[in-house]
Amino acid sequence: MRGGGLLVAGTTSDAGKSVVTAGICRWLVRKGLKVAPFKGQNMSLNSFVTREGAEIGRAQAMQAQAARVEPTALMNPVLLKPGSDRSSQVVLMGKPVGELSARGFFGGPGGSSPGKALHGGRQQELFEPVLACLEELRSTYDAVICEGAGSPAEINLRRTDIVNMGIARAARLPVVVVGDIDRGGVFAQFFGTTALLAPEDQELIAGYLVNKFRGDVALLEPGLDMLQGLTGRRTFGVLPYAHGLGIDEEDGLRVSLRGAVRESVVAPPVGEDVLRVAVCAVPLMSNFTDVDALAAEPGVVVRFVDRAEELVDADLVVVPGTRGTVKALAWLRERGLADALARRAAEGRPVLGVCGGFQVLGEHIEDEVESRAGAVDGLGLLPVRVRFAREKTLARPVGSALGERVEGYEIHHGVAEVRGGEPFLDGCRVGSVWGTHWHGSLESDGFRRAFLREVASAAGRRFVPAPDTSFGTLREEQLDRLGDLIEEHADTDALLRLIEEGAPSGLPFVPPGAP
Repeated sequence: MRGGGLLVAGTTSDAGKSVVTAGICRWLVRKGLKVAPFKGQNMSLNSFVTREGAEIGRAQAMQAQAARVEPTALMNPVLLKPGSDRSSQVVLMGKPVGELSARGFFGGPGGSSPGKALHGGRQQELFEPVLACLEELRSTYDAVICEGAGSPAEINLRRTDIVNMGIARAARLPVVVVGDIDRGGVFAQFFGTTALLAPEDQELIAGYLVNKFRGDVALLEPGLDMLQGLTGRRTFGVLPYAHGLGIDEEDGLRVSLRGAVRESVVAPPVGEDVLRVAVCAVPLMSNFTDVDALAAEPGVVVRFVDRAEELVDADLVVVPGTRGTVKALAWLRERGLADALARRAAEGRPVLGVCGGFQVLGEHIEDEVESRAGAVDGLGLLPVRVRFAREKTLARPVGSALGERVEGYEIHHGVAEVRGGEPFLDGCRVGSVWGTHWHGSLESDGFRRAFLREVASAAGRRFVPAPDTSFGTLREEQLDRLGDLIEEHADTDALLRLIEEGAPSGLPFVPPGAP
């Protein structure tokens, strides 16, 4: 039996597609349905490793958690990981298959003929595998909630689309378009998005969902009525602006749970001092969600920095993961951050390097894979030598450190040879400088508290970690809030009919249509 489905599209990037998709997943699973998320193609430097060792976008892993199911590669069959403004690593079914320019992936004038492996128009070649993943999920789950990418009205990319209307039309999915009213112009966005689609695509646009509304909904209703008169399509809900909705994002510089801690009623620090954490905003920063668990702790203040003077008052500096280790190393040196990190290490002040950040703290890097820069000297703060391998390490390790159990996940081409120091997870520690490839380790509550006690001691701060902060519980609360938003502010009966029955027939065409 084939399960129902829905595509959540957006008028723009960051309109709220990930939030709405997660919210619908949580609402449906609370109703007793078996539901799965899906995004045919994702572009993100924030990724996750499934239990079978597949790399997918963190947003889909978060949505799977909202649906209370284990994430799999089927939920995000194509992941693009940018390595520059013009090229990305292509991850297919959880494994890297090559590096492509934007033209090579999407196709375009002057490129090779579409459909040839790793040449112009590779995206077209991936359409059938992506559709097969969606159909496999629909054969297993009661409902599959799909997230689009960017806007469905990207008319320059429609021919090769495998994530918006291309997949919606092939799978006959009804589409709800989300618009961010906080940015302004949401009515024009809804109308223009619909009017730029071909008639066959417009048949699937069932209606709209307003996101991030502030104020009295009654003042908005005349506009919604006029929009329905112009398009023949209704608005399925107006979601209020909700502070501190912490979810794993595709890209950006927002610490997802920091907002929740700052904007809700949180207990004051247990000790006398706060702890200040500075995260170096390195180029091509990946998995910056690693610091979410720090930001969730009462009394811990996390900020992103790009100047050496911003490290002066930090009690802990984190050098995060990056898709460009050698590029990040050059950036740290150009901005004086490398010297500032060396001074901190000499003074015994805490520094933590994660994945690419761990690699730059080492003595030497040999890279013929990622940057092809060859031999490069690292910062020399840890006795580690790194060689980049063509095969990517994808793993879900479990271990112990500081007397506590730790879980994490690994996503890296660099292979580290640790030549000294104290063991620390898969890396090492020298004084108050720690390094590891493990992402997500700070989500282990006991380990995080032990680590923060070490940091506070080294920094001379009278900071005490809260004894009962549970990162997993906080995340579940956030996901429940997303479900509440849908349940309380959307027409859930109408949404359920869409999921089960598809788009209503007879939806009018809005001219001019696709050019």
